[in-house]
Amino acid sequence: VQLQASGGGLVQAGGSLRLSCVMSGRRFSSYHMGWFRQAPGEERELVSTISTTGRNTYYADSVKGRFTISRDIARNTVYLQMNTLKSEDTAVYYCAADQSYSDLGRGRSDYWGQGTLVTVSS
Repeated sequence: VQLQASGGGLVQAGGSLRLSCVMSGRRFSSYHMGWFRQAPGEERELVSTISTTGRNTYYADSVKGRFTISRDIARNTVYLQMNTLKSEDTAVYYCAADQSYSDLGRGRSDYWGQGTLVTVSS
């Protein structure tokens, strides 16, 4: 499995970005997907997850109401729409895939993308 994340960049506080993560090598519909982030000097933290069907989603309290996760099976892609960005959202964002929703949520995913940097200026 390969995960290719993109969409990061520099944005002012209050702005928006959409991250994308394309999966190749395996059947996308068989994998739960998630986004994690790691800020400088901090541990990696879970941001959001989405189940294989898209029916179940999870958001960290810090992003609830601002971020939206979605998936497009036809494009083998998971998205993270990030609105009303804050300086504390600055981090490297990683996508992850796993066939176990619980392992995904615990950060024990089998597969990880390379990360995309999001910088929010205040």
